[in-house]
Amino acid sequence: MTTSPDMDQQAALSVRVHRIRTLAEGIREIELRATDGDRLPAFTAGAHIDVEVPAPGGAVLVRQYSLAGDPADRSRYLIGVGLDALSRGGSKYLHDALREGDALRIGAPRNHFPLNEGAGLSRLVAGGIGVTPLVAMARRLSALGRPWELFLCARTPERAAYLPELQALPGGRVMPVFDGVPGGRPIDFAAVFGDAPDDTHFYCCGPASLMEAFEAAAQGVSANRVHVEWFKPRAPVPPVEGSDRSFTVKLARQGIEVTVPAGKSMLDAILEAGGNVPHSCCDGVCGTCETRVLDGIPDHRDSVLFGADAEANDRIIVCVSRARSATLTLDL
Repeated sequence: MTTSPDMDQQAALSVRVHRIRTLAEGIREIELRATDGDRLPAFTAGAHIDVEVPAPGGAVLVRQYSLAGDPADRSRYLIGVGLDALSRGGSKYLHDALREGDALRIGAPRNHFPLNEGAGLSRLVAGGIGVTPLVAMARRLSALGRPWELFLCARTPERAAYLPELQALPGGRVMPVFDGVPGGRPIDFAAVFGDAPDDTHFYCCGPASLMEAFEAAAQGVSANRVHVEWFKPRAPVPPVEGSDRSFTVKLARQGIEVTVPAGKSMLDAILEAGGNVPHSCCDGVCGTCETRVLDGIPDHRDSVLFGADAEANDRIIVCVSRARSATLTLDL
């Protein structure tokens, strides 16, 4: 089993819960402000933060939540939290136990889902709580005067978070898609991709079924114009033949060489050998352990690097990925 998540202690920030409000059925927004009243670190649209959540027995969980606020407002961070019926403690605590005034520790913002601010048109597809990073994108595009369209998918209007705020933003268009009401239907991806100008960029965040349908519909669109963020791991892809064999990973800056046997994660092998890799989710979703590849060919098994980013083979998500080459040299 992969090692327990650990937030980068040097980047940890102390914040206090300033306000909690219900956004939609099963979704609440938590407003965080610095405990010292200072401005928070800047972030860009699409970014997320790590949040430490208390767990039974004195343990601490680290969970990732996208920032939904205005990137120009450094007085606060806004995160939207959906209550997961299968919660392992993160969303359940934030829904049931967290109160205004409570202190939390968070990580500095990171962005593996960046917005292309120069696109002629941005088309955003959100499913459920996946709307949170896209809200920040819509806010930013409106501030820049850039056109955008957002397909907001939810079962019912009562479960559509941020709908009024999005509809009030200038310069954009919001198209609600409710498939759980009489006469409702799932999103029609022909409407998303069919009439898009050549300089359109496409973004999607939501549940696995929506993400898989989006990626399938995006086939044929230039990979550098398609952007996704998964908040749960992708369905496993059959490994390349022979890729589950052992391989050697070299940490160039730490001077460590480690054999990664079949059946053991690269992250575990490195940590057991005394190496250091920043990590958090251990599921290939958050991107904390993204590392530059100096030599060798990665075998990508994550939910962060997609399309052109994966094809470049110049980065790897250490916690879940392996190597196609016998040796992999990392910038660690």
